[in-house]
Amino acid sequence: MSDIVYPPVIKTALGLFKALNLKFRLEGTENIPGTGGAVLVSNHVSYLDFIFAGLAAHPAGRLVRFMAKKEIFDNRIAGPLMRGMHHIPVDRDAGAASYKAALNALKGGEIIGVFAEATISRSFTVKEIKSGAVRMAVASKVPLVPVAIWGPQRMWTKGRKKRLLQRNVPVTILIGEPMHPKRGDDYDKVTEELHSRMSELLEKAQREYPDVPAKGETWWQPAYLGGTAPTPEEAAELDRREAEDRKARRESRPDAG
Repeated sequence: MSDIVYPPVIKTALGLFKALNLKFRLEGTENIPGTGGAVLVSNHVSYLDFIFAGLAAHPAGRLVRFMAKKEIFDNRIAGPLMRGMHHIPVDRDAGAASYKAALNALKGGEIIGVFAEATISRSFTVKEIKSGAVRMAVASKVPLVPVAIWGPQRMWTKGRKKRLLQRNVPVTILIGEPMHPKRGDDYDKVTEELHSRMSELLEKAQREYPDVPAKGETWWQPAYLGGTAPTPEEAAELDRREAEDRKARRESRPDAG
C-alpha cells in the first residue's frame, strides 16, 4: 500500500508536539508486532486519540489504519487526509462494508486501529465495548493489542473547548500484551477480558500520571480519583439523552421520510 500522505502527517504532528513540549510516556512498544496484521484496541478520551494511538506503533515502524465514523471523511479538510492515510470510514447504516475493508487490510498485514467504545467516554473510564474487534482478530487470525491513552482529554474532548496549543501536557500511552483469540472461543468472554485489560492499563496511566488538576480544572480527572468528570452512570445517561436528541433531529429533517 502506497503511503505518500501518512509519513508527512506524522512528521508534522511530531514537530508540533515538540514545539508544545508535550511530555510523552510510551510503554509496551515491544507488544506491537513488527510484521503482519493486528487489531489495536484503544480507549477513547479525546478527539485526538487516533493521533496518539497511532504513535504506539511508531517505534515498531508500523502505520495504523483507523476505523472512524464516516462524517470525518466527509469533512473538506480532514476527509482528504483520512483517505490519504488509508483509514477506514464506518457508516453505521452500512457497517458490513467497513468490516470487510478492515478484514482485507488485516489479511494484507496491516494494523487496524479500533475505538471499541465507539464514542468518547465522558467518565474517562472504559465504557462497555462490543465484540467486533475480537471477531475481526479471529476472522483474520491476528492478535488483539490493548492500548490505554491518558492526557489528550485536556486538549480536546467532548463538551469542552479546544485547547490544542496547550503546552507541557503529559501524554501517557500504555500498550498491553497481545491477546490471541481463536475460533471456538466465547467471544463475549474474550471481550470482557479485553475490557478488563484496557481498564487496568487506563487506571495505571491515571494513577501514575505526573500532573494533578489545578483548581477549577478537576473536570479532566475521573470521579473515582476525586475529579468532577461524570461517573460512568451519569455519563451513560448523558449519552442516552444525546442519542435521543440526535435521533429527533434526524427524524425532523425534511428528507427523513
